[in-house]
Amino acid sequence: MRRLLGTAAVALAATILVGCTGPGSDSGAGGGTSFDGAAPEPAVPGGPEGAPADADADRQVVTTASATVAVEDPIGAAREVSELTESVGGWVEERIEQAAAVDGGAEGAVAELVVRVPAAELTEVLDELDDLGEVEHVSVSTTDVTATTVDLEARISALQTSVARLEALMDAAASTEALLAAEQALAERQQELESLESRQERLAGQVEVSTLRVQLRPFGVVPAGGPDDFGDGVGTGWRALVEALSSSVVVVGVLLPWLLVAGLLATVVLVPIRWARRRARRRAAVVAPAPESPSPD
Repeated sequence: MRRLLGTAAVALAATILVGCTGPGSDSGAGGGTSFDGAAPEPAVPGGPEGAPADADADRQVVTTASATVAVEDPIGAAREVSELTESVGGWVEERIEQAAAVDGGAEGAVAELVVRVPAAELTEVLDELDDLGEVEHVSVSTTDVTATTVDLEARISALQTSVARLEALMDAAASTEALLAAEQALAERQQELESLESRQERLAGQVEVSTLRVQLRPFGVVPAGGPDDFGDGVGTGWRALVEALSSSVVVVGVLLPWLLVAGLLATVVLVPIRWARRRARRRAAVVAPAPESPSPD
């Protein structure tokens, strides 16, 4: 009889523990339900209980940036961006290059890179882009994930406590039924714990390493969004005019041999025709009779 009562008590304790820490309850994050003896939910910086003096230092921020740079050689500049990224401890996540349409030149070539750089080095990398060419557009955005980070830490701590208690119940289980119930609850808690820890790791990686997208294009090409202001419009228009004049010169150079050949053929054909017409007019003038003088009345 006592053994049956002990088994029932263990099973009841496991059931209560599972109900208190189920996936539907944010243990340690919502502040409503918590384990007996577990630490209370940590206060979010800036919350009602007051933020510590170094709250700014504890902020977790995800930073992303993008830049558009006009360069002489986009393909060569892409290599320089890759080298710059690796020199600060980052890496190239994506690199797309489109070769020039004209052999031996950079006209028409474009390149786009997505690089990951340490957050502390992002400003330096953006400044270094000035050495590649003309930086036409820079955008930096930040997202504060401090509250999400604190919530994940609290939920992970609560699940770790739940796992430890379930392991203790398994050790004290007096029957197979109680052991199986504790094992099932433990597997669920461990799966949720691993999911949260993976999410926490990804978020920490986004905070420590920023994402930067760099677009490299030749001078004179209007960006997709158009010029940002009057100065950019004038500069873009001037570069487009220079490019158009350069293209016109190239076209004239290509057509010049054809024009010379066409002129020579026209001379060979038209000159004999004109000579023949002149001779015909002269003969007609010689053969034509003189006009008769009017007879006197």
